[in-house]
Amino acid sequence: MSAELLSVRELSVSFVTEGGVARVLDAVSLSLAPGEIMGLVGESGCGKTTLSRAILGALPPNATVQGRGLMFDGQDLLTLAPATLADRVRGRTITFVPQDPYSSFSPLFTIGDQVMELMRWKSPERSRGRARRRADRARVLAMLRAVQLPDAERLLRRYPHELSGGQRQRVMIAMALLPEPRLVIADEPTTALDVTIQAQILQLLRRLATERGVSVLFATHDLGTAWEICDRVTVMYAGQELESAPIAGFFRMPMAPYTRLLLDSLPSGLSPLRGIAGDVPNLVAPPAGCRFHPRCPRASDACRTQHAAPSEPEPGHQVRCHHPHLQPVVAA
Repeated sequence: MSAELLSVRELSVSFVTEGGVARVLDAVSLSLAPGEIMGLVGESGCGKTTLSRAILGALPPNATVQGRGLMFDGQDLLTLAPATLADRVRGRTITFVPQDPYSSFSPLFTIGDQVMELMRWKSPERSRGRARRRADRARVLAMLRAVQLPDAERLLRRYPHELSGGQRQRVMIAMALLPEPRLVIADEPTTALDVTIQAQILQLLRRLATERGVSVLFATHDLGTAWEICDRVTVMYAGQELESAPIAGFFRMPMAPYTRLLLDSLPSGLSPLRGIAGDVPNLVAPPAGCRFHPRCPRASDACRTQHAAPSEPEPGHQVRCHHPHLQPVVAA
C-alpha cells in the first residue's frame, strides 16, 4: 500500500471574475495517508472548498487549474478525462459530505428514492437485476443503522423536511460511505447543527472512518472541532498552505505566525478576546510572497517577495515560513 493515498503537488486554481482573475489557490501542497483524518483549517475564503472541489473534479467552467500533480491512489486526477473522473472517481472512490444537507436533497422525493438513485449509479454491488436491487436495499438499511438512525425502513419513506438536521446529516454520511470510498471529503459538515448534535456527528464520523479504514479530508474553521476528530491538521491562509502537523504537535508548538495568532484568538475565559490585526487580502490582487506578510509581526523582506519552501523542524511537522516559531506555546 502506498504511504500516501492523496498527494496534492503545487496546485493552483484561478477564476475569471468581473473584477479580474482571482488566484484562489497558490501552489498548495499536502498529502493524506490511508485511513488518516486530516483537518483542513482556515478562515472563510481561505480556499478550503475550492481545494475540495478541485480534488473531486467539480470546479466550475471558469476555473483554470495548474499543478505538478493531484495524485490519488496512484493516478493523477488532473490527467483523467472528465467522463472517467465522473464515472470512476467522483461519488465512488472519493465521496463528499456537504455543509448543508438540506439543500443537497430534493424536497420532491423521499429519502429512499434519493438513496436508491445513488446506488443505481455508484453501488459497489457486482450482481445485476433484481438480485442487485435486493442487495443494495439491504446495504442501505444496514448503513442507516450504522449511522444510528432507528427504524430505517420507515425513514426511507420520509421526505427530507420530515427529518431533523442531525438526521439529514447522518443520512448524508451514510450516502458518502455506501459506495465504499477510499476518501471522504467533509466540508464543514457540522456547522449548521447545534453543539450537542455536532459532537454526536463528529464521534460518529470518526468511528465509522476508523472501522472502515477510510481517509477523511475534514474542512473546518473551528480548531476545537479539528482537535476532536483529526489525526493531523493543515492550515491554509488566502489560498496558501502554511503549516501541516500531527494534532498534538500542532497545538503544542504551532510554528507559522498565522497559526499561533489564530490559536491566540481562541476564547479562553482568562483574557480578553483578541483578533488578528488587518484584513484578508483581495485574491484578485494578492500580496506577493507569503500572503500573510501584511498582517504578520515577524515579516521581513524575504516574506514580501517569496513564499517560503516547506521545512520540517520536527518529524512530520512541516511549515512554510521564513521565520517560524520554534518554541512550544507557554500555557497561560
